[in-house]
Amino acid sequence: MHTMKTSFYIICLCAIGLFSCELDNYDAPTASLSGQFIDAQTGDLVEQDLINGTVIQLAEHGYDPVGLQYLVVKNDGTYENKLLFENTYTVQPVRGNFYPVDAQDLTIGSGTTMDFVVTPYLRIINPQITYQNGKVTATFSIEQTGASNVRRIGFFAHPNSVVGQPVQSFSVENDINRDVTKDEVFTLEMDVAANSTIFGKADDFFFRIGAIANAAESKYNYVPAERITL
Repeated sequence: MHTMKTSFYIICLCAIGLFSCELDNYDAPTASLSGQFIDAQTGDLVEQDLINGTVIQLAEHGYDPVGLQYLVVKNDGTYENKLLFENTYTVQPVRGNFYPVDAQDLTIGSGTTMDFVVTPYLRIINPQITYQNGKVTATFSIEQTGASNVRRIGFFAHPNSVVGQPVQSFSVENDINRDVTKDEVFTLEMDVAANSTIFGKADDFFFRIGAIANAAESKYNYVPAERITL
């Protein structure tokens, strides 16, 4: 009986070993996907939040049920993933700061690129950031690109260039909740001297202007962050 048990254990271990070898023999992912989010009117990159910002939803064909994958879009409006398997995917950006984009089927292989030409909910125009007399001041105007008006405007500061509404050491936000025109100028100000316990933690800070629209799941629209030595 002892011999039979021993033989059974050996058979099980061999089966496990063979299964592990079979898993190890799967090819490593060799496909990649990269691209940009481009403003349909200006041709500029559509800036994002790195955290809780736009993601690209990928549904790989040939599986039931389909497991969704998500690619995070970088602050500057670009994205890249080098760990995909060659296959056909349904690709769709979701939870963005632009009007919705339809899903598309795409065959992804080595070095595949796909740019998304989108219309942002809002555009920040004529932005200026100045540092004078211990205060950092942002002035800007906003262009509404569709029916969604302006919910809130914001000015964000952080020692890291990924600064935005989710990543900030100090911020100033004002509720708007109305339509605006491109001729209206907004001003937001940070008193660096009065908040030295925060701004004294680093010599350089990044400052970023943003505005968010009244739209479902909308995110802040931005211009690129500016670095200022305080």
